[in-house]
Amino acid sequence: MTHEIKHLVAEALAWQKDNRKIVLATVVAMEGSSYRRPGVRMLLNDLGASFGAVSGGCVEKEVQIQAQSVFESGIPKMMTYDGRLRLGCEGIIYVLLEPMVLSSSLSHSLQSALEQRVTFSSISYFNLEVGSHSGFGTQFIFEDQVFSFREHFSTGEGFSTFKQEFPPLFQCCIFGAEHDAVILTKAAFALGWEVTVIAAPDEQKTLAYFPGAKRLLTPAIDQFDLSTIDDQTAIVLMTHSLSKDVQYLLKLSETKPAYLGLLGPAKRREQVIGHLLEHKPEVNLGFIEQLRGPVGINIGVENAQEIAVSILAEILSVVRNQEPIPLSLKKGQIHE
Repeated sequence: MTHEIKHLVAEALAWQKDNRKIVLATVVAMEGSSYRRPGVRMLLNDLGASFGAVSGGCVEKEVQIQAQSVFESGIPKMMTYDGRLRLGCEGIIYVLLEPMVLSSSLSHSLQSALEQRVTFSSISYFNLEVGSHSGFGTQFIFEDQVFSFREHFSTGEGFSTFKQEFPPLFQCCIFGAEHDAVILTKAAFALGWEVTVIAAPDEQKTLAYFPGAKRLLTPAIDQFDLSTIDDQTAIVLMTHSLSKDVQYLLKLSETKPAYLGLLGPAKRREQVIGHLLEHKPEVNLGFIEQLRGPVGINIGVENAQEIAVSILAEILSVVRNQEPIPLSLKKGQIHE
């Protein structure tokens, strides 16, 4: 959700610059099945424009209609959408609609949290009953600082709350500069991830070669900065060079990423591990066990685009601790 907040705030700031009134819609609760989990958001302005979505498309028109009274009164309100009475998901979602004015302090704190890769949080106050109340609203918390979207916002006792944590932006570090790295960069960017491409100095590639990448790094291997690799980082090695893979893994062996994958057949993984242990016998066993190769899940891939889908699907399954299976075979609700 962190990348969604980043883009929502950027859009809201642009609308504010044009003196537009803004309403923020947040799904704060649900019953039964729904397209998205609570915490998904969308923006609306007084010219009828919207940004983001709270469903697959069946709810947004109703949200726009309900938001009109918030534009007029400036008072937050609750609305519900019952998918059981309409075509769509078999559930009820509860949406908080509130006026949104971004202070410079809030936007600065958000930008700082994103750049420093620190977790922040939000808490929304509401009642499940449909209606308006000046005590409804959302606060964002950055360490010991609390910000809201309205001046002098305060809430009373007895409200329901929806709390949400926003970890650092998920990032994908791609080691390699061939065509398959370009395709994976595009696909990871489409998921909202921050993508860093790491290439050898002799690759002679520019950032423009990797659409969607935030940065291209070309350091000597022993000078690579490991400080930004954390538990919100996926690493994919696709250098097409056994020696480079080993050198990078030697450097990475002290890190603890969320995911670590190696392009190539199973035999290549064994070769890389053998060389890694030869150069660094004391390497942590957990690091070796984390290395996945061949990278990706088995979906019968035939080209670079499908390989990228396979890799990203495996990353998501590992990070979210899910076993990849057809949803038709899953018992219970889709979102648990």
